[in-house]
Amino acid sequence: MAALKNSGSYPPFVLGKPRYDQSTFAGRLKHFLNVVDPRTLLTTERQLREAVRLLRDFEEGRTGPEITSKQLWEAQKIKQAIIHPDTGKKIFMPFRMSGFVPFGTITVVGLLLPNQTFPQMIFWQWLNQTHNACVNYANRNATKATATNKFFQGYVGAVSSAVGIAL
Repeated sequence: MAALKNSGSYPPFVLGKPRYDQSTFAGRLKHFLNVVDPRTLLTTERQLREAVRLLRDFEEGRTGPEITSKQLWEAQKIKQAIIHPDTGKKIFMPFRMSGFVPFGTITVVGLLLPNQTFPQMIFWQWLNQTHNACVNYANRNATKATATNKFFQGYVGAVSSAVGIAL
């Protein structure tokens, strides 16, 4: 691996490891905020390709001394926010962890509307549980196959519970 330029407040880059110390609350909080950072939703295809290439070059020892830890941490953040670690496929934007809050806000507003009719209440509960289920499925552990009916059973149970409690 090539020597890295000093990146100021960025620690030395370690491929596949978290940037922040996971043994402290502050480190875990910073890591979580980094994972859900909605700015990664604005990443272009070109930026994603460049981030993946930079990380591959680093892994193969083909980065020059001009590459900083900051560049590598940012590249890893982009890749981890968009590419599923097990499948290697892009996660659909509304179902990424960084998209959970921005895309879920509409649903939360709908859930909080006053004087809802019965059909409106069912719709907003259904939409909320559907979004949650899609986020969970898109970010699942895909190292071993899970039967589709297991996901469907969980989805039906979540929607039924949410609607039942809301009534």
